[in-house]
Amino acid sequence: MNFCPQCQSDRIVKSGIVNDRQRYKCKSCNYFFTVNKLGKKIDQYYVTKALQLYLEGLTYREIERILGISHVSVMNWVKKYNIQKVQNLDFHPTYKILSQNELGNYFSLPENTKGSGMIVTELGDKFMVIKWERFKE
Repeated sequence: MNFCPQCQSDRIVKSGIVNDRQRYKCKSCNYFFTVNKLGKKIDQYYVTKALQLYLEGLTYREIERILGISHVSVMNWVKKYNIQKVQNLDFHPTYKILSQNELGNYFSLPENTKGSGMIVTELGDKFMVIKWERFKE
């Protein structure tokens, strides 16, 4: 038995043939699909990382450069999951991508750990340090 890839319902009916493949329609969510659905799906790890970076204050284009995922995909995920960015203009996030050795050296210097909040997150085989610094007026 087939299930809808959108909502996992088993209420599906045949709905024609496309490119010599059977097409189906889900009666629950009106989604059309074929059994061997073609297309790319991005690993949920990267979706989560992209949304975390968005919440940390990075722009769509910055996330695209860091993760190598289209900024349009990130925008679509923000809409899909209804993510609301916290508006706080007193702080500005900056970030660095560091290897494990560079991360150790970074934290060994006291000036890198004072006067701001920061978070460290894994990014494949490297680490990202996001730091919030107050705007100086």
